[in-house]
Amino acid sequence: MRTGVITQKLGMTRLFLEDGRHVPVTVLKLDGCQVVARRTEEADGYTAVQLGSGFAKTKRLTKADRGRFAKAEVEPKKKLAEFRVDAANLLDVGDVIQADHFVPGQKVDVTGVTIGRGFTGAMKRWNFRGLEATHGVSISHRSLGGTGGRQDPGKTFKNKKMHGHYGVDRVTTQNLEIAKIDVERGLIMVRGAVPGSKGGWVMIRDAVKAPLPKEAPVPASVKKAAAKAAPASEAPASGAPAEQPQAEG
Repeated sequence: MRTGVITQKLGMTRLFLEDGRHVPVTVLKLDGCQVVARRTEEADGYTAVQLGSGFAKTKRLTKADRGRFAKAEVEPKKKLAEFRVDAANLLDVGDVIQADHFVPGQKVDVTGVTIGRGFTGAMKRWNFRGLEATHGVSISHRSLGGTGGRQDPGKTFKNKKMHGHYGVDRVTTQNLEIAKIDVERGLIMVRGAVPGSKGGWVMIRDAVKAPLPKEAPVPASVKKAAAKAAPASEAPASGAPAEQPQAEG
């Protein structure tokens, strides 16, 4: 089991195929998706990687979050998410996941928070048909009808589909297809619609109901963090002569 990625939804567009047909796609962007922490069986009882995405101002972070990012030695992230992985697929802290972590044609599961629609009626919220347009029905054409409050059972049961708050739900859509990858710009184009509004965070994982393609990189397609340069004032190693400046001319 590989890690997923955190992306940001940019919107929808379409791709044209060679035969002229077009494919509707949702464009998702990787915004510095980086490993912030790792969970191990010895220390935490399970194996997982914690990813961060987006840039957050330090002054807007809590003291605990500032300490977390300082310990990992990574830039503060706006969004954090944890993905369960196998022990063999653990990544190093600081690794940046690239868009070619997925391959075109691969099936993925995407998770996002649906668009909020406020307080809505039962027809919009649950796709009820409503009452008749005639035959004695007046005023209440868009009402939901009876809710079970007759002599028996004489009450409306809990969880009855009624009017109320609609949207802002965490939804997972399974078996969507990767249509195209743009590594340079960090774009992942998924065929079809993805839950969430423009600018919302979307998690992409390998599909649980489809096999992983052989071309998919394991454990992940990552860009290693740059090695830290040694301080200029650091003394040379023992036994090694110090380099002497060369005179010009």
